[in-house]
Amino acid sequence: MRVHLGGSSRASLVTVRAALDSAVKGASSETASSLSSELFFATDILAGNISLRRALTDPSRDSESKNVLVKEIFGKVLGAPALGLMTTMSTLRWSSSGDLVPVVEQLAIEAEASSANIANQLDRVENELFTMSQSISDSFELRKALNTLGADQAKISLTQELLSSASLSTSRLVSHLVTHLRGRSIEGAFHDYLFALAARRDRVIAHVRVAAEISPAQRERLRGALTKQVGQPVSVNIEIDPSVIGGVSVKFAEELVDGTISRRLAGAGRILAGQKN
Repeated sequence: MRVHLGGSSRASLVTVRAALDSAVKGASSETASSLSSELFFATDILAGNISLRRALTDPSRDSESKNVLVKEIFGKVLGAPALGLMTTMSTLRWSSSGDLVPVVEQLAIEAEASSANIANQLDRVENELFTMSQSISDSFELRKALNTLGADQAKISLTQELLSSASLSTSRLVSHLVTHLRGRSIEGAFHDYLFALAARRDRVIAHVRVAAEISPAQRERLRGALTKQVGQPVSVNIEIDPSVIGGVSVKFAEELVDGTISRRLAGAGRILAGQKN
């Protein structure tokens, strides 16, 4: 159950996710998790205040007045990184005021995913969340208990009992998930959370194309260089592609850095073709 964002909101989500990248770059696991908690708090405030959502997304209001509003509402309760993200969001265009809620929630989940990644536990968190979602789908009684309105503390106690050996990030995410369904089914909420985790994973995986297999030492140097650039642990997937000819092509999130000979030859060919015309 994913919210389908309109064109303006999709573009704005790209911008704020890039801002989240900057906010968690070089951060500790604890700092990223604190950012997640604050963004979840902001999600709750926005979900319960339609007037605030409309004010922050009103295209007729100037950015300065929106910035002032963000500081008035969140300035005393959010740290600088979370406040900066909320300020950035207020300056962007949104297709619907309601889009702010799922977008800030996604940022909150991705911030906790970053916390897990920094602690080298992102794989574990994804697996634990998926296993938990399957257990709920397979149990009518468990699904009924977690879909019931209210009884938040009972839900948290139940899930924490089931997650007694899980990572801290998984426990935090599930505790928030089961108490903030906001009209979703429990299955729909887990789908949204797993989607956001996968989205953050895509930000820390580099897809590398080379002409021939590289050595473990070369792979490690590449991983180290990308990790330094991103400010978080990065995984490297290597694809052997003879058409590369030489050099290396690195696709990272939405960015492509292509330094292959074939790419440069193609570029030279286009330049020569242009000169002949």
